[in-house]
Amino acid sequence: MIETEHGNFEVIKDYRDALDIPKFNERYVDYLDRYVYIVGDVSAEMLRLKGFTESTKDTIPDYLMESSSPNSPYFVLKRIK
Repeated sequence: MIETEHGNFEVIKDYRDALDIPKFNERYVDYLDRYVYIVGDVSAEMLRLKGFTESTKDTIPDYLMESSSPNSPYFVLKRIK
């Protein structure tokens, strides 16, 4: 479990050490509060965040394959209530 300014999360995957808590806190926006899963990927040295619900979590691999650079660092977090 990790603690952030935006809640507590379980780290599901941290590929290539992409998770940087200060950068996560900086890039996080309030609309992500509605999502259970937060995916962060680093492209062109910029962290991008996207939210997923329980019903859309199975599309995370598709999102990473289609929207991020090949072999780019990424992480998947699950919100802990």
